[in-house]
This record gives sequence, C-alpha cells and structure tokens, in this order.
Amino acid sequence: MDTLQTTPPGLQEEKQYNTLNLGPTHPATHGIFQNVLQMDGEYIVSGEATIGYIHRAFEKLAEHRPFYQITPITDRLNYCSSPINNIGWQLTVEKLLDVQTPKRVDYMRVIIMELARITDHLICNSVVGVDTGALTGFVYVFQQREHVYEIYEAICGSRLTTNIGRIGGFERDFDDNVMRRIRKFLDEFPKVWKEFEGLLSRNRIFMDRTIGVGGISVEDALDYGFTGPNLRAAGLDYDVRVMNPYSSYQDFDFIIPIGQSGDVYDRFCVRNEEIWQSLSILEQAYAKLQQMPKGDYFAHVPEFYLPPKQDVYTKMEALIWHFKIVMGEVDVPKGEVYHAVEGGNGELGFYLISDGGRQPYRLHFRRPCFIYYQAFPEMIKGSMLSDAILTMSSMNVIAGELDA
Repeated sequence: MDTLQTTPPGLQEEKQYNTLNLGPTHPATHGIFQNVLQMDGEYIVSGEATIGYIHRAFEKLAEHRPFYQITPITDRLNYCSSPINNIGWQLTVEKLLDVQTPKRVDYMRVIIMELARITDHLICNSVVGVDTGALTGFVYVFQQREHVYEIYEAICGSRLTTNIGRIGGFERDFDDNVMRRIRKFLDEFPKVWKEFEGLLSRNRIFMDRTIGVGGISVEDALDYGFTGPNLRAAGLDYDVRVMNPYSSYQDFDFIIPIGQSGDVYDRFCVRNEEIWQSLSILEQAYAKLQQMPKGDYFAHVPEFYLPPKQDVYTKMEALIWHFKIVMGEVDVPKGEVYHAVEGGNGELGFYLISDGGRQPYRLHFRRPCFIYYQAFPEMIKGSMLSDAILTMSSMNVIAGELDA
C-alpha cells in the first residue's frame, strides 16, 4: 500500500521563479539594453534594468571640443528626431552668448523641430502597432518619414543625423525647393495619418492589447521625473514649448493633448494628437515665412557665426574668421546656463558651464529617456511578457538618448 508523502508542518516549499534576460541583443528591446526579469510562467514578478551597452561618452567628448563641433554629437542622442537636439544645443550656446536671433530664424527652426517631432511620434506609434502584430501601418507611414528626410536633405544635405543649423541661425535660407517640399508634405501627410489612425485607434484587437497595459499614475510619473508625451498621457499638461517658450513658440496657437491613465493606449493617442498639433504649427509657421522677406536667416554675431562659404573661398578675412570659429580660437564668456526644449520624448535639457575658454568646462545632457526608463521595472511588474514589450515601445525608449 502506497503512503501519501506530505510536506512536514513548518517546511513550506519556496516558490521557484525563472530568470529571463530580455536583451541586450534582442529585437524586441528596441535598443541595446538589458532587463533581467524574474518570471512566474508568463508573468513578470520583478525586473532590473541594465544600461551601458552603447555608452559613447557624449558629455566628455563634448567637453574636449570647441562649441561649434558639438552639434554633430547631439545628433546621436535621439536619432529619430536629431534636428531638435541640434537646435536645442545651439539655443543653449546662444543663451550663454546672449544672442537674439531674427524671427525668420525662429520660424525656420520651428518648422524643422515640428517635422522632427512628427517623424519621432510616427516611428513610435507605428512600432507600437508592430508589437501588437499590425505591420501594415508601420510600412505604410514610413514613406512619409522619407519625405521629411528629403526636406532635411534639401536644407542641409543630410537625412538621419542632420547636423542642421548653426549657432546664430542657418547656413542658408530656405529656397523655393524646400518650401515646395514642405507644402507638398503638408498637403499629403494628413490623409495618410488619418488612414493610419483608422487602422488602429478604434481597432478592437489593438485596444484590447493596449488599454490598461503599462499604466502609471500622474503622481508616480512626477516622482520619476517624467516629461513629454509619457507625462501628458498620465494627465499633466506640461510642455516646455508653452511653459518656457523658446524660438518664438509663443507666436503659435496649439493645444496640449493629455490622457488619463498613462497606459499604452493613452500614450499612443497622445502622440497621435500631437502630430495633428504639429501639423497645425507647421501650417502657421509656413504662412508666417511666406509673408516675411527672405535673407534674414542668421544673427549678426561675426565672432561666432561662420561667414558665408563663398566669402571664405575668396576673401582672406572671412577665411581667417572661419578658421578661428571652427577651431575654437574665439573664447566664449564665463557663465552657467541651462536651456531646455520639448524633444520628441520630453524635456531635453543642456546644462552648460563655461570658464571662458574655447570649450565647455562642464556639460550635461538631460535625456528624457534616461530619466523615465527608471520606472520601467515598476510599470511591468505583474504583467505578461508580451505586455512588457508593448510598454517599452510605447514609452519610446531610444538607446542613444538613454545611454549617453
């Protein structure tokens, strides 16, 4: 006769969990970072985020370069909207130098930054669709991203990492080709984006996969230092463009979309609506540029603004100034400044200390991804593994911005 084996009283078996490495080399992580997860079957018990796999020492590199040579470094932060990084850095240096740019420069910058915001949100939301199993929207809207890159290319010759603009303004004015491309985009993109929204926004499968997933309260979001669409999706209408206007954003009318629950669906909807608001800003800026005379596309600060290239080729004085500026032979004032712009993922800030030399004494980039990614383990606790992927993609964690 078999006897029933029972666990003696007081000796309860400890539950065993599986350890799963999500990343760093996994396509679903959307970048080079690792999450060490404790799994109870398909459910996440706890997680620990690890970064550092793509560390490129941006800040220390910048501290050993002249101010003018730092713009290309900022490209590599959030490479989905690199022009915002470029212009944010240029505005920071202009704040240190007390440079006032003409309105035409401000409106040109607004056009470039809002185009970049559209491509950033477009990539994020179309990837959220992919992570729910809907590939069609992703493939469809990427053609529109290419149209924006063609506008960048017409302005500065580059597409993804743009190195766009200069301290004090732009290398050249927007020509007729650029304005024609912008007009074409404004005419064609709204129809495409409306079709994309029609594919997903009220799709029952998509809604079931995203509503109630990866949510965060506005109190917790503030405690973690959230900004940008992730904070606005939780219900707080903080936007740097409105709270601390720069580049004449106070001249434009737009609303700040907000959500309620801070879940994947709210983050998706907030970014969708922000694209419509960016299109409204673009229409306003385009109209303002059309009404202004051409030519005033830089501030008159010859000690810091590169002379026209045709003068560099033909005039000795222009060649000398070009050399002095690029090689950092013009000292900047001593000072300590912080300037922030509304990046694709939130408040992108530059904290700059100058000792009066040719390069920054200290420089720190406030990267929104680095700040809000700290909340990721808490946001996925208790959810399924597939939901964790959706949470990550809807937060729009960009490896270059996370890991500077």
